[in-house]
Amino acid sequence: PPAPPASTELEPPSPYEAKAPEHGFYQITFTLMPDGYTHSRAFAPSLTVGEVATALDAELHIPAQSLSFSFGGKQLAHSSRLDEAGLAFGVANALSMSIQVGGNKPAPSDYVMPDVITVEVQFGSDRPPKVLHVPVERDLPLRGKPFLGGFRHKQTGIEFHHAGTQSISVPNKLEEGAPIPANRYHRDTQTAVVITRSQQAVREQGSQMTKLGVEIDQNADRHLLPMPYFSADEYDLLRLEKAIDLQRYTRGFFARNRAIELIALAARRAVAAVAAEENRRSEAEARHRREVERRMNPRTYGDFETLFNELEAWRLSETAKINDPSTGLAENERTAALAQLLQREQKLLQTIDRLRGHASNANRDKRTRSTLARMAAPKQWQLSDGEIVEVHTPYTTRAKELQELYNGLRLPLLSIDERLDVLLHVKWTVKEFDCNLTRDVVELIDREADMLNRGRSEASLEGLRKRLANLFLQFVHTPEFNPEASRFQQVPQELTTLGASGMGGSAMGASVMSN
Repeated sequence: PPAPPASTELEPPSPYEAKAPEHGFYQITFTLMPDGYTHSRAFAPSLTVGEVATALDAELHIPAQSLSFSFGGKQLAHSSRLDEAGLAFGVANALSMSIQVGGNKPAPSDYVMPDVITVEVQFGSDRPPKVLHVPVERDLPLRGKPFLGGFRHKQTGIEFHHAGTQSISVPNKLEEGAPIPANRYHRDTQTAVVITRSQQAVREQGSQMTKLGVEIDQNADRHLLPMPYFSADEYDLLRLEKAIDLQRYTRGFFARNRAIELIALAARRAVAAVAAEENRRSEAEARHRREVERRMNPRTYGDFETLFNELEAWRLSETAKINDPSTGLAENERTAALAQLLQREQKLLQTIDRLRGHASNANRDKRTRSTLARMAAPKQWQLSDGEIVEVHTPYTTRAKELQELYNGLRLPLLSIDERLDVLLHVKWTVKEFDCNLTRDVVELIDREADMLNRGRSEASLEGLRKRLANLFLQFVHTPEFNPEASRFQQVPQELTTLGASGMGGSAMGASVMSN
């Protein structure tokens, strides 16, 4: 049982003290034997020793039936009164108090362990319980418990015996058909594995005390003082405080990490919002520029359709304004305004037609350059390992040469020598074939070279150069002169325009095939 405190202060009278007579209380100091702890308390003379034990049970938490009291070497029964024990008023009466351990043991039970124990196992409210039957194997001792000695308490007279246990030994002879019991007392289960090792310290040490004839130098000594006693309750309190600190630091760590994540998320959202706004603004600006470019330099059918629709909407709006009676225009003024509106509409239509011509020429030139680039592009072959390689064939090489010659014919701002060099290369290329188309190209080349030698201006040669470029482009698109062009013809066609006189009969066909 827990030890009572060394001393306690007097408390207010308990319900037991209400029976005290008017002349006073007994001041009693209880001494717990053999530990020597004391406890002081005042009790009424009319109380019994059992009632005193009950009061001490409520204060010290010691069972009342385990307490025994003696005064002056005389044992006090629980039924005796305090005024019959010879206590005196006004002085501290010393009573010896002892705790009887096992004094009131319960009577031995007749319970016998059954051979099978039935256990009901619960698996939760949603599942029915399961009943398990566990067999019990009992090893009953073959002889009585040996007496190993003991001791007797000098004050209470209770005897305590030494206890011992041992596995049941295997009988020397077994009956026929009896199973061999398990060996439960062999050396492996009753012997601890111990290894003895010796070790020599690297540095030997020794101690010497001061004695008669021996003086020890104490200058280098250190005095060690014991620290204050650290009880188990203080240790539990310290552990609780440290656990709270650890939880606080952990929660702070998680909170800081979460705050950093939220701050980073807010920053990313802000950056994303700024980027989205910037993209929206840039897309709006790009869309506005495209709309302005579509109206300033239209290229497609949709661009011109938009221009015509806007022109029609403008014309209807202006006509409605002129015909509105609220304007107060006279008939002649209204007629003049309509005529002026018609002139403006006519100029705008002329402007749109001029833009359409420019767009048609630009689109035609773009398509031509794209077709020539695709003719001159190398073939892409896929190998067995999946890799793509580019291969130039004789047809793509021929198409590449014709593309370069056509681009040279279309180059502006060339000097006379450079232009003559381009014309000479084109002439050598087309003279390999003899037909009306090639003869026309050679005639135009000779005419431009003669005019360049005479010093004619660039403007006077513009029509001639355009005709020469168109004829050479027709030469490039002819499969007989450029075999790669056959892949870009939508409908296969024969050279029906070239007659027998132009092609030179079968001899010209043989020349084309040899090339």
